[in-house]
Amino acid sequence: MSTPYPFTAIVGQDDLRLGLLLNAVSPAVGGVLVRGEKGTAKSTAVRALAALVPEVSVVPGCRFSCDPVSPDPACPDGPHAEAAGVSRAARTVELPVGASEDRLVGALDIERALSEGVKAFEPGLLADAHRGILYVDEVNLLHDHLVDLLLDAAAMGASYVEREGVSVRHAARFLLVGTMNPEEGELRPQLLDRFGLTVEVAASRDTDERVEVVRRRLAYDDDPEGFAARWSGEESALRERIAAARALLPRVVLGDGVLRQIAATCAAFEVDGMRADIVMARTATALAAWAGREEVTADDVRQAALLALPHRRRRNPFDAPGLDEDKLDQTLDEAGPQENNDGDDRPDPDPDGGGDDDGGGGGGGVPPQADGDRTPPRGESGDTPSQAPEGSPDAPGRSTGAEQQPVASAEPFRTKMLSVPGLGEGAAGRRSRARTEHGRTTGARRPQGALTKLHLAATVQAAAPHQRARGRAGRGLVVRRDDLRQATREGREGNLVLFVVDASGSMAARQRMSAVKGAVLSLLLDAYQRRDKVGLVTFRGKEAEVALPPTSSVDAAASRLESLPTGGRTPLAAGLLKAHDVLRVERLRDPSRRPLLVVVTDGRATGGPEPVALAGRAGRLHRSEGTASVVVDCESGYVRLGLAGELARELGGTAVTLDELRADSIAGLVKDVTAAGRAA
Repeated sequence: MSTPYPFTAIVGQDDLRLGLLLNAVSPAVGGVLVRGEKGTAKSTAVRALAALVPEVSVVPGCRFSCDPVSPDPACPDGPHAEAAGVSRAARTVELPVGASEDRLVGALDIERALSEGVKAFEPGLLADAHRGILYVDEVNLLHDHLVDLLLDAAAMGASYVEREGVSVRHAARFLLVGTMNPEEGELRPQLLDRFGLTVEVAASRDTDERVEVVRRRLAYDDDPEGFAARWSGEESALRERIAAARALLPRVVLGDGVLRQIAATCAAFEVDGMRADIVMARTATALAAWAGREEVTADDVRQAALLALPHRRRRNPFDAPGLDEDKLDQTLDEAGPQENNDGDDRPDPDPDGGGDDDGGGGGGGVPPQADGDRTPPRGESGDTPSQAPEGSPDAPGRSTGAEQQPVASAEPFRTKMLSVPGLGEGAAGRRSRARTEHGRTTGARRPQGALTKLHLAATVQAAAPHQRARGRAGRGLVVRRDDLRQATREGREGNLVLFVVDASGSMAARQRMSAVKGAVLSLLLDAYQRRDKVGLVTFRGKEAEVALPPTSSVDAAASRLESLPTGGRTPLAAGLLKAHDVLRVERLRDPSRRPLLVVVTDGRATGGPEPVALAGRAGRLHRSEGTASVVVDCESGYVRLGLAGELARELGGTAVTLDELRADSIAGLVKDVTAAGRAA
């Protein structure tokens, strides 16, 4: 086994270290989500934590790590007789993003269960992580069905494996730690709320600190064991401090005044549910124990709020996490004890509380957001500086060669359902029909590899004709491997939604571009909810560019959209050809994910020889490859040329106006996107 990087050798990252250490002191805090850019020691810190967590006592030979003092009465390896436990290090179990359901929860031998009535169960990662740490790197990329299983286990403290009425249950209580890069997409709100704390990490901009990071890393790579030995003293001291804080934790007093501050803070920041209050109370208690105190102070509550509330305040994926610290201080002051004649009667914060170099430092504040995480401005009525008619000489967006400044987007709205026709086999999502592991059963087939979803009726039907030949004598059914049938199921998949946005001078009128940005923002929000990947191609002037390569981060796309300039001619063909190049590369990378092309334009094509004919040929190129497409017609005014409709016919897709895109529009029925050749 390789020597892990010492936890105490990590430079900076005070919030990250504090969040992990508080969970080591009090696992009831509920785990920690670490958000930040790549290369910021997220995984290194999590793996280093395992060496600091106290050992656990387990029943000898139990595959489910039962506590000998209070073993699980439903343990599949039980019942356990009274025996002395054995101590071992707490495990850190890593859940790969691409793991199967059976790898996570365990596998039940269906053949033996049906033919012999034996519950032959092979434990999964949830069993391995019981009473330890479950670490998910890139947790935001985890498939939805694995997220559902994690949610169930985290909520109930147990894992259930069921196959057609045969059920196995075992305890699964673990410290959930996840790391993610927000540029690659956000977490589902349900899983996000399951993390007790969240911390934001970013690389230091201090030259001396960066030098020290490189120096220590090179020394570790040259001699891991020698480097770890040089930090063994600090590691031992930190391990002892964690043990002391754990021992002190039951004696920490959480007074009514502090509880009132916690409740007032959660109410002031309008967090959903009561989990935030509970997590804040547990975090504040752990902070006091970590500082060696037996009473929780207002400073503990403030620090707990900075760690427990930012990720619970997000209302949509475009909101950057964080707290208004001035509002937090005001809320704590208003809810705290009132001053008397002698001054403030709140207890003074401990000067030694959480301020040392081993990660107990304060902080908890959210670092400045990167451009990809910045909340895009929202347009409101009256916020556009000019209301001149679109065709007037004073209109800001009059078709000229001059580049116009970016305008704010209109408020997003709920869009109608746009889906890719046919039946796909892509990653699980919520947009288009697909063959999936979860969903309604539509048929049966012979299993290819391990059987995961038994179709009981088809299995019985296959085995029934052979019972006499197999010498069946009793009531049981004699089942062979060849009789087993796998259920085929239909659910929904996520798609690649590639936006091709016209940013030319004909679109530059402020009112029009604001509405267009609002429509694209609405479609991005819809893509986030349906678990799609998104990409953004823009065209104006003489060329098109890939503003955002396909990604799972819709907030990154929203940020690019916010700063989108407009002006110049309309190279429509260049935009369509650039989109074709993007889709060609993505088909090689992920052939099972089907694309949906969304072209946002008024249909005009200018610049170069025969621009209209060239745009038509580019559209037919997409049609020949069967790309599902929709054209969002942005043309406005009393005189309309219908050019977007012509483009949709060349693409073999559907045209919708901005009004028809709204889910609450009464302009017509929901329009399905038509793939090339489907109408024929």
